[in-house]
Amino acid sequence: MLSEQTAPRRIRSFIRRQGRITPGQELALANHWDTFCLDPEAECCFAEVFGRDAPTVLEIGFGNGESLAQMAADSPDTNFVGIEVHKPGVGHLLMLIEQLGLTNLRIYCHDAVEILERLIKDDSLEGIHLFFADPWPKKKHHKRRIVRPEFIHTVVKKLKPGGYFHAATDWENYAQHMLQVLNAEPELCNSSLTGDYCERPEYRPVTKFENRGLRLGHGVWDLIFIRK
Repeated sequence: MLSEQTAPRRIRSFIRRQGRITPGQELALANHWDTFCLDPEAECCFAEVFGRDAPTVLEIGFGNGESLAQMAADSPDTNFVGIEVHKPGVGHLLMLIEQLGLTNLRIYCHDAVEILERLIKDDSLEGIHLFFADPWPKKKHHKRRIVRPEFIHTVVKKLKPGGYFHAATDWENYAQHMLQVLNAEPELCNSSLTGDYCERPEYRPVTKFENRGLRLGHGVWDLIFIRK
């Protein structure tokens, strides 16, 4: 067996960029981190975290958190957990949690793949969202795309039977790549009536970035697969 020192490093699907943190985000990080951010080194029971046993949906890479906060506000009977590596986005979401008075949303500021593999129990999630992940459009960078067969194997294990994986992208090549990978997973079934892409469901808010792209004629592709 390879030792930790000699084992090959996993190729990450993101690059950490600190970015500029606004005074409001900095204040939210200082005041609300301990309340709403989960420890990436500690085991977690969502029933204990939220104080209730309810369906739990996980979003990977929530960006500035606006769509995730909207979904949590629209579905108070569902628990939401967001994962994001960039602190400005975490700070912005903490601001929204305070402004909207949300109690059904928690955050991991860490690598999503590590959280899934180490901390999320098998057969525990109602849904997993992956909206507008970095498409790594250059061919030499395709190996960095998060949607790969090994990632989808992990996704399947974490979903409850009947749970769903929902990905959305505005890059057609990435949509085709995801469709190929998801179709190859025997434990998933495509919910699309046409066998490829779905109409955007009402629960997924349209972001400002997405609206701008749609006005410019850019396409958006939604893929929703159900665990058998």
